[in-house]
Amino acid sequence: MAIIRETDLPGIGRKFMVETDDREKVAIVVHEDGKREVYHSSPAAPDDHELVMTLNDREARQVASIIGGMSYQPTALEQVEFSISKLSIEWYKLRKGMHCIGKSIGELAIRENTGTVIIASLESAQQKISPGPEYVLQDGYTLVIAGERNDIHSLKMLLERGGS
Repeated sequence: MAIIRETDLPGIGRKFMVETDDREKVAIVVHEDGKREVYHSSPAAPDDHELVMTLNDREARQVASIIGGMSYQPTALEQVEFSISKLSIEWYKLRKGMHCIGKSIGELAIRENTGTVIIASLESAQQKISPGPEYVLQDGYTLVIAGERNDIHSLKMLLERGGS
């Protein structure tokens, strides 16, 4: 399972570091203007990051849909994101050992404790849209979560450790 680390870059945007099971590293810098830069480093030279490509917002969404196996037109989503600038939507994979495994959304009081919502849960080949408070979280599920950036960070802490 890939390890993903996020870092805010004040005045620039956000950096995502992805390390694969094969110890390859990809860094993605998402600029505030929508531009994305993709860097790669190999296990042989882990500190040597080479710029692979630069994408504008539209191109990044097209590549993401290919990699993620989704088929959608990003135009409508871009308009929604422009209209709701504080809303962030993220995909978050649950792993063994997390505090939330085996607990329901209601038991964790996710909305009350973090101000975020779980839009959907992806379970292998199945999906559960708008799971209710009785929905039990399991290892390997990918949650589609929505909220403000700081609230999403609080949700991740709740899921991982049980608190902020």
